[in-house]
Amino acid sequence: MEMINKEQAIHGNAYLAHYQTEGRGQRGKKWDSLPGQNLTMSVVLKPSGDFIDKPFLFNAFIAVEIASFVEDFLQEKVMIKWPNDIYIRDRKAGGILIENKIRGENWNWAVTGIGLNINQLEFMNTPNEPISLLEITKQTINIEEFAQSLHGKLLKSFASISTSNGEKILQNYNDKLFKAGKTVQLKKNNLVFETTIKEVNSTGQLITVDAYEQHFEFGEVEWILT
Repeated sequence: MEMINKEQAIHGNAYLAHYQTEGRGQRGKKWDSLPGQNLTMSVVLKPSGDFIDKPFLFNAFIAVEIASFVEDFLQEKVMIKWPNDIYIRDRKAGGILIENKIRGENWNWAVTGIGLNINQLEFMNTPNEPISLLEITKQTINIEEFAQSLHGKLLKSFASISTSNGEKILQNYNDKLFKAGKTVQLKKNNLVFETTIKEVNSTGQLITVDAYEQHFEFGEVEWILT
């Protein structure tokens, strides 16, 4: 973001941190990562203008591309917990945070922050037990090579992205939606309730069904995972 503010950013630039001291997650949460053990990378992207009215489709595209890359790497099912956490075996393996630079009606830049648990095996101060790729593969992974491959796939796919493919983007996202069709516990304000995950719509609302269909904005509810 500093490079963008200095007008020195170039589409496709990637920044890989071996140790990230100010990592941030969704809703101001902190992303903890031990030095040299995980992927903490930001990629500077320049979205096409037609996404300005459909920002969630851009988010969905990025989430699906990263989940698909990890899935191909592991040869194991990878899911997306709404809105953009990466889950494997019902445990969190990573997350995505997109920060935008918008001026007037122009979406100039999107800084895509990617955090993935790669070689870390012990995690502290986490409400749910995370999982790393090392725990699955039983082999230490070269983080720089992994980052280069992920970066290449992201840029290659990004070259053909368009809102004209919006239905397909959303379908791909919902195909990977964590707990889709299953009853879960969510929390709104101080009320914990059970509901069944249906899908996410094009504006990014989570749709669930219990006695009736409900639509939730991001940040309106919390997941209760045990």
